[in-house]
Amino acid sequence: MNNHKVMKDKLRQYIIEATFSSENDIKDDTLLFEEGLFDSMGLLFLIDFIRDEFHIDTKDNELLVENFASIDSISEFILDRLEVKESSKLVNTPK
Repeated sequence: MNNHKVMKDKLRQYIIEATFSSENDIKDDTLLFEEGLFDSMGLLFLIDFIRDEFHIDTKDNELLVENFASIDSISEFILDRLEVKESSKLVNTPK
């Protein structure tokens, strides 16, 4: 099982538990805000979950609809942030 699938599964499980939804209702491309599953408060809790689970702090300029619209977009956002985090570790490694 690859890390991207594991990440999506963790996100899906969180969303199911936070919204009391059925597993069948939450697909990778389900639009979380448009379908009324999350509101602004739900987004704050989601950001807390991402911070705790994936060790990523979300910056104000990253609070864009396209980053949090669905499991697909959230997982892409997390992957991008993890890549940036890894890159900065490599750049800042003492020689």
